[in-house]
Amino acid sequence: MAQPFAMRYNKQVMANGLTYRRVSTSPDSTKQLAATLAPYLQPNDVIVLTGGLGAGKTQFVQGVARGLGITALVVSPTFNLVLEYEGGRLPLYHFDWYRLTESAQLEDIGYFDLVEAGGVSLIEGGERFPRELPYGYLEVEISTDAGKNRVVTAHSYGERSRQLLFLWANDSKSRLVRMS
Repeated sequence: MAQPFAMRYNKQVMANGLTYRRVSTSPDSTKQLAATLAPYLQPNDVIVLTGGLGAGKTQFVQGVARGLGITALVVSPTFNLVLEYEGGRLPLYHFDWYRLTESAQLEDIGYFDLVEAGGVSLIEGGERFPRELPYGYLEVEISTDAGKNRVVTAHSYGERSRQLLFLWANDSKSRLVRMS
């Protein structure tokens, strides 16, 4: 019997996870890195994407989608707030919380239903409403360095995302490096 949503999701963030990093030198490199994550994703996994405008968050989602076998054109959900993609190994739900002004709007876009609908949820701007994030999630921060390369930093919160990040980091194609 499944636990009610409120029991499975904690309002506090765990900070005891793993952290890995990789420098991405091109949009294709960012997509390739994200595609290496896809084989390890399971139903109801949540990935929170943070980073500035144009950092490469949607490119990361495009890579995950490709890795899942989704052939549809993946675009930013900025004006739609959530886009659903099917046709791959798992459904993909791509959220954009940047335009939301209060957490009550998450109900309106179907977040609470979709996050536990058996797909993978990728949330841009998830840091806006941290209390509405599940107890365990993988955070992927994308920033740029002085050379205009993208620095992709992944941190796990909770046991499932810790396992996910460990598997992803041990995939030789990901080339992720553990941070101390």
